[in-house]
Amino acid sequence: MTATLDSTAVADYLADHPHFFQEHAKLLGEVKLSSPLTGKAVSLQERQMEVMRDKYKALELRMSDLVRLAEANAAIANKFHGWTQTLLKTRHDSDMPRALVEGLASHFGVPQATLRLWQLAPAHAGSWYVNGVSEDARLFANSLLAPYCGSNHDFEAVRWLADAAAVQSTVILPLRSNGSAFGLLILGSPDPERFTASMGTDFLVHIGDTASAALAALRA
Repeated sequence: MTATLDSTAVADYLADHPHFFQEHAKLLGEVKLSSPLTGKAVSLQERQMEVMRDKYKALELRMSDLVRLAEANAAIANKFHGWTQTLLKTRHDSDMPRALVEGLASHFGVPQATLRLWQLAPAHAGSWYVNGVSEDARLFANSLLAPYCGSNHDFEAVRWLADAAAVQSTVILPLRSNGSAFGLLILGSPDPERFTASMGTDFLVHIGDTASAALAALRA
């Protein structure tokens, strides 16, 4: 009686004997497999070529994705560089808040941007960037451990924007010094998909850190 070979045992044997097909090269053309692409029977060699082509296509797609990601990051880095240059060119501390938000809007193409600050030196008491900040807004700023990105849920901070009613998505960044929040930076867009909860926040964290450092001179 002929014993039935277990397919796993055959696979193990071929894996353990890589020279099998060198010794039995004729089998490469004789063994027929069903192609998932055409449904026709193809040789082992042809099937191997199909597998290699599939792997190559997958690698091409992965490489294309990496190239697109690299290009997108390079574009953001260039915008970030232009914005920081704007901050460095600002000579007077009192001009920094406006230069900062207008620079964000122009370099990053953000439809609306503004900020509010507190715990500043007395000389800034009557400035636009200290008005209308409630205690709740300060508590909210201190509670933000990371940038908020997503839908506008009628946040008080979003109401500081010039056209708050049009804002569908927003970014809210806490401005910190020595671990304590002394302000909020707000970006707004009428596009609900412009700022989403799934977007990366690395550059936003850098923007918040840079803005915090640039505005630190205004503090008491």
